[in-house]
Amino acid sequence: MRNTESERMPYVRIAEIDVDPARLEAYRMALKEEIDAAIRLEPGVLALHAVSDKENLARIIVFESYGDEAAYKAHLETPHFRSYKAAVESMVTSLKLTETVPIVLGSKSD
Repeated sequence: MRNTESERMPYVRIAEIDVDPARLEAYRMALKEEIDAAIRLEPGVLALHAVSDKENLARIIVFESYGDEAAYKAHLETPHFRSYKAAVESMVTSLKLTETVPIVLGSKSD
């Protein structure tokens, strides 16, 4: 089955974020606030999952899924995202963003 231009393709990114270990708890709090606001306020945000690398707790991996690329771009302009970026700028030591092509996105609802 082919995708048509009228179909919305989910936009999925993976962020790998290295955080100053001395500021990890403050970073986690800011990230939680940002994710909570995005899920609550943005209809185009499908999922935001943040985890730590078990071998390096200061390496955070965020799986981001949006309805489409426009929803992602809108997310970047929200007050809560801009506030998060400003708050964590000095805490982040490295950021790698990976754009992906979704193959299968599955989840269970409550």
